Amino acid sequence: MEIIDQTGRTISLEKTPSRIISLVPSQTELLFDLGLEDEVVGITKFCIHPESWFRTKTRIGGTKEINFEKIAALKPDLIIANKEENEKEQIEKLCEEYPVWISDIKTLDNAYDMIRALGELTNRKVEAKKIISEIAFRFENFKKNKTAVTKNRVAYFIWKNPWMVAGHDTFIDHLLSVCGFENVFVKEESRYPEITLEDVAEKKTDVILLSSEPYPFKEKHLEELKAILPSAKIMLVDGELFSWYGSRLMHSTAYFGEVLNKIV
Repeated sequence: MEIIDQTGRTISLEKTPSRIISLVPSQTELLFDLGLEDEVVGITKFCIHPESWFRTKTRIGGTKEINFEKIAALKPDLIIANKEENEKEQIEKLCEEYPVWISDIKTLDNAYDMIRALGELTNRKVEAKKIISEIAFRFENFKKNKTAVTKNRVAYFIWKNPWMVAGHDTFIDHLLSVCGFENVFVKEESRYPEITLEDVAEKKTDVILLSSEPYPFKEKHLEELKAILPSAKIMLVDGELFSWYGSRLMHSTAYFGEVLNKIV
């Protein structure tokens, strides 16, 4: 079987994979929901969902610090990676030895294509179709019924020291737009620009969202920003529900509704 991944590469598989390694937390959770308990043999230390896999599956390092010896010992017949979350040089090295399917997710349609492709690769087409249908149904309902935000100029913070935000051409920005937000940093050159709090003020930002990942923003950071930007609505938000592009999307719209209700 030959299949093209989301970076345009073609990978060949002689049979349905039975020893899979996932290098991406959101896609690991998807593999669980596709019913691949026995087939998945390796995950990263950041693949925290499901907890049962986090406790029992072999961890092959981080998303950007892969342990090649552990991978070799697992003898994978498929590795699942992501263009943004994994390091290019490490993935290229893996591609020399193993079939590696690489995702590239910037929109919901990209996420649907990824889920569909992994369903095909793993002989879980029916399960993948059900997950896609459920996500699409919930997002369509959300778009029809969502609360209109009166304050809609938003900055979505992902890091501190330096301050960094989600910019253009990112999955986070796409989901912000689905919520009805206008990303004030969407025109920056970088997809994840470094910014100052003065930049946020100058752009007349109405809403600041502090993500729980990759930087674990806490209440103390919210208070710090309030002191500098008193007119903005500042909230801590669940980063998984704004950035994970697998089956966790089934839970995103209910959460987005809660966030919007707190803003209006």
